[in-house]
Amino acid sequence: MPTRKKHVNLATDVPQHIAIIMDGNGRWAKRRLMPRVAGHRKGVEALREVIRCCAERGVSHLTVFAFSSENWRRPQEEVTLLMELFLRALENEVAKLHENGIRFRVIGDLSGFSERIQALIRDAEALTRSNTRLTFTVAANYGGRWDIVQAVRKLMAAGLTPEDMNEAVLAQQLSMAEAPEPDLFIRTGGEQRVSNFLLWQLAYTELYFTDTLWPDFDAAAFDEAIASYRTRERRFGRTSEQVRPAS
Repeated sequence: MPTRKKHVNLATDVPQHIAIIMDGNGRWAKRRLMPRVAGHRKGVEALREVIRCCAERGVSHLTVFAFSSENWRRPQEEVTLLMELFLRALENEVAKLHENGIRFRVIGDLSGFSERIQALIRDAEALTRSNTRLTFTVAANYGGRWDIVQAVRKLMAAGLTPEDMNEAVLAQQLSMAEAPEPDLFIRTGGEQRVSNFLLWQLAYTELYFTDTLWPDFDAAAFDEAIASYRTRERRFGRTSEQVRPAS
């Protein structure tokens, strides 16, 4: 009996917005008897490749989880090295993003970073604000619960009444208010959880987990994730019969 072909209800076969947890840098380094920071440096190279893939394949938004609000609990030496790596990336990568028409944003509680890093973020966002090829967003000192709480605080400070509250009003105060909700979420490194990342925005996102460690996540691995996404039937609460095109 022939296999029934699965119909996919997508506006395009390429996700408009991809969100990624870049997991596995430390394990990648450990397997090679290298310090953890070596894995993080290699992870920056993998990120460059994924940004290029997104731009070339027509993805409009890429959001990555670079440093969670929980990552401050890591050993102080590693946190210091991560901050140094973040600073160097801001100094060395932003001009390349701008040259390629990519807009750069950072979401999260920036008050936790040094004045130098905050200044570099502000400058990078200002420089690339008008770019439209791809919006690349870095979540740094970010947590999904923090995002929802800060949105509620803004609304309470503005005097919003319970009667005025609804999903749309709250969503407008979230860090990703100007971006479409992610179509595809990718987590590398073998773990299968969202780890407090974009909790509100991932409600209807297609989830993709891979054992590939982030430093090894190359163009071929990226395309495998896209291929998996293309097999998904996105129903958004409806039935398969409702979303399938008429034969």
